[in-house]
Amino acid sequence: MRTLIFLLALVLTTQWIRAQPAPVKVKEGLVQGTSENGLTIYKGIPFAMPPVGELRWRAPQPAAKWNGVRLADKFAPEPMQGGNPISGKSEDCLYLNVWTPAKSPAGKIPVLVWIYGGAFNFGGTAEPSYNCEKLAKKGVVLVSIAYRVAQLGFLAHPELSAESASHVSGNYGLLDMIAGLKWIRENIAAFGGDPNKVTIFGESAGGIAVSMLCASPLAKDLFQGAISQSGGSFGPTRASTYPGENMKSLPFAEAAGAAYVKDAGFTSIADLRKIDADKLPAIRGLAWPIVDGWVIPGDQYKLYEEGKYNDVPVLIGYNSDEGASFSPPKTPEEYVAAVKGRYGKFADELIKAYPAGSVKVAKTARDLMRDAAFGWHTWSWARLQSKGKSKVFYYYFDQHPNYPEGSPRAGYGSPHAQEVAYVFGTLDASNPQTTKTDLNISDAMGTYWTNFAKYGNPNGGGQPEWPAFSDSNPVVMYFSQKVHTGAVPADASLKVLDSYFKWRRSPDGETGVK
Repeated sequence: MRTLIFLLALVLTTQWIRAQPAPVKVKEGLVQGTSENGLTIYKGIPFAMPPVGELRWRAPQPAAKWNGVRLADKFAPEPMQGGNPISGKSEDCLYLNVWTPAKSPAGKIPVLVWIYGGAFNFGGTAEPSYNCEKLAKKGVVLVSIAYRVAQLGFLAHPELSAESASHVSGNYGLLDMIAGLKWIRENIAAFGGDPNKVTIFGESAGGIAVSMLCASPLAKDLFQGAISQSGGSFGPTRASTYPGENMKSLPFAEAAGAAYVKDAGFTSIADLRKIDADKLPAIRGLAWPIVDGWVIPGDQYKLYEEGKYNDVPVLIGYNSDEGASFSPPKTPEEYVAAVKGRYGKFADELIKAYPAGSVKVAKTARDLMRDAAFGWHTWSWARLQSKGKSKVFYYYFDQHPNYPEGSPRAGYGSPHAQEVAYVFGTLDASNPQTTKTDLNISDAMGTYWTNFAKYGNPNGGGQPEWPAFSDSNPVVMYFSQKVHTGAVPADASLKVLDSYFKWRRSPDGETGVK
């Protein structure tokens, strides 16, 4: 009996050993992943030095080398999050994760790199809805990268600019993403990935970051395709920001940073570097990337007009009811007052284009928020990009039940971030509310996204043909109960909003807002 138990234990132990993949050699040392469901998975690989102590509010530095084999079997702590007070797990957060179907380093498999959202103030790679397993099984290497958020990721200050060789500050989170992409270029071949076939993708702040990387000279040649879900950053700078006009210039951002330090009762950045990250004072409003002239060289709309961007194929879109997720006005009167407060002389024209409703706030009113923050940026990006060499594929996500008239959800569409679980295939199939149509839409989106990573084109795999977008062929792919093509949503209203943004870029518009 003892002999039988010993032999059984030996067999199980041998099988467990065989299930472990061989260590992979990266620039810094050996990493050991795990084998799960036909994939090899590596979690918590450092791509930069911990940005702590004197490295707080500095550009990321190359990761240190290590001896022996580093076990990469669990996610690193998420970055310190924004809020009041600041919260999170660790300031030591610059790690990435890899899911690979490759059986050897010779795979040369296309790579998808995920950049999470969270308004540049929150987020991490370990969210269950970001499980990369199903996408990787469609024949790509998946990488998710972490980056600094909130005041640790985006604080600008005159002292920080003075100590920088580039004389700028504030875009540390974007520099983290660029450092992660450089690490991928140098090391992903060891995981069977193709460093010359990298596509970046992200949602919300992650999608906005994707558009910023597409316009950043520092990210040139680090990726060959880009997917932006509810992203884009084509609005002009302004001192008092609004959704869709979130960007500050470096002088305004430095002034805000100086006020932050002073209001917190400190006299210098050196003082702030001495305190624990979880004791940092809250920041007013949202931390956000800035037009610093280096990472982000200028107004992105103008950069695209001048052809000064990384011209790669893009797949971009947004959801039908994004406006429902961002404190929508409670009454038509509240909506009208808010529009007049933000849009000034364009308010009446925009209220006509995006009607308020009579008794309750209509979806058309929420759509102004949707388009000001996401729709206009996607539409403008698609139109500007289609004038270049690379193709544009434009989508509209509107997958939701048909809510009956009179129900609390009547008239509502798909809110912000709903599409994420569809893309990753992380819908709960056992949930009675998950329909066969949901699963079909999810499979179609996963196929389109991974096809795009493989070919720079989403088509193939038996899915309906997705035409490239242009002004002469303004076709959008709809994910709405079935996959089908259609016209640009609210095209006439977008043109009215476009006139507002054109005015904002005029001398009159630049001085006509606070």
